[in-house]
Amino acid sequence: MRAPAAARDKAGTPPAPAWRDEPYAWALRAGHGPLFLRRDDGRLLPLDVERWCADADAADESVLARCSGAVLDIGCGPGRLVAALAGRGHRALGVDVSPAAVTRTVRRGGMALCRSVFEPLPGERRWTTALLVDGNIGIGGDPVALLRRTARILAPHGRLIAEAAAIEVDERCEVRLDDGRGGLGTRFPWARVGPEALLRHAARAGWAAAHVWTVAGRHFAELVPAVSPPAGPEDRPRTP
Repeated sequence: MRAPAAARDKAGTPPAPAWRDEPYAWALRAGHGPLFLRRDDGRLLPLDVERWCADADAADESVLARCSGAVLDIGCGPGRLVAALAGRGHRALGVDVSPAAVTRTVRRGGMALCRSVFEPLPGERRWTTALLVDGNIGIGGDPVALLRRTARILAPHGRLIAEAAAIEVDERCEVRLDDGRGGLGTRFPWARVGPEALLRHAARAGWAAAHVWTVAGRHFAELVPAVSPPAGPEDRPRTP
């Protein structure tokens, strides 16, 4: 399966505006923060831009070791995992709604597409492994809808490696990107899911846990299909 480079993509609708906002693009170009998700209650959730822009670390290596076949990195950011997978001979594609993230991924030697996971993607039902790391279980603000959508992207016996939050939490909220210096992005829905909550949502979406582990304070689960995921409107995230 041949994954297209970002420059060749002409399909799909424009990326969600939140991740096109300058706070995120500037942080990726600089390779560091500060960058936060600001909740409506004023609480700031820090984003680890430096780690995203660095090479794969020990926790990432534990994920990479479990990848097989063709790998789709959902919300690939600046592409450290896509580049690492490509360097190991995997067919790997990153998808991200941020043009800055896609550009940085391609410059690192990876292949990436500027598109939402909820839009049509190349190679659907042929990907062997999918990744939802670095908080990306929160995409769309509805973990069950995201997990069901991921099941339909993967091959029938594909696997999903998902990262949970560092603490036990299960919440949906609206957030804005905040650069810590007064720059704010537009509001968008997000979710935070801890290790136990991740497994609950996975079970609802038709997944079973094959393995769970923790490295350097980061929590992961390898999920495999438990049953055929039900069809229905929950493929789309619900508004919080």
